[in-house]
Amino acid sequence: MNPGARRRTRLLFCIIACTLNALALAAEDDATSRIVNSYQKAYAEGRDLIPPPETNLDTSSIAERLDLQTVMPGGVLSGSAFLASDGTIVKLVGVQDCLSVEQAEFAGLRTTCAMLSLAGLTSTLDESKAAAGDAFPCHFLGQNTGTPTVRFAECFFVKDGQAQALSEVLIVKGLAFAARDRAGRAIFPEYAQAEESAKRTRSGIWANAHFTHPYGARYRANPTMN
Repeated sequence: MNPGARRRTRLLFCIIACTLNALALAAEDDATSRIVNSYQKAYAEGRDLIPPPETNLDTSSIAERLDLQTVMPGGVLSGSAFLASDGTIVKLVGVQDCLSVEQAEFAGLRTTCAMLSLAGLTSTLDESKAAAGDAFPCHFLGQNTGTPTVRFAECFFVKDGQAQALSEVLIVKGLAFAARDRAGRAIFPEYAQAEESAKRTRSGIWANAHFTHPYGARYRANPTMN
């Protein structure tokens, strides 16, 4: 593992430790903190409380009818979703996170795939917020009814003069996977290429030689995929 990768790994492990501490010290005095803690606790236990889209999402709209809205992200809820400042949940559609709670070794640390995925979005969201001034644009593809509102989106930020998709950054770092349809095809082909790159460089989750990609049931059960 190269020095840069080792530094990123150490940072992730620090975030994992902080996340575990936050789960153990769940805040009781703030409604937002209670929401974040309840979602994170469930996710760390292998349960994703965020429901899938109620209707199919038109992912082609990103290329054909891009409509960006500014979002100020708050707490991370899972490996692919966060709570926005307006109280809605933003779920990234281009990635599939990792829910496995089996103990595994990642670069010398015993943890779970779910915790690495959760820490990964926390780290990447902080990075993207810093680059975008605590807010960045998202293209929304749909939302569920009910409370809290769940909105499905792809979000972007500019770093070093280049626009980057939050989903793709997660995949490149090996912290999530390219979301796929029922046939196993990546919703966004470029994200599948990013995933292959992460796999080749053994980044993030891919550093574990015994890791198994979560193809299968979660893809087929997702009603958003055509």
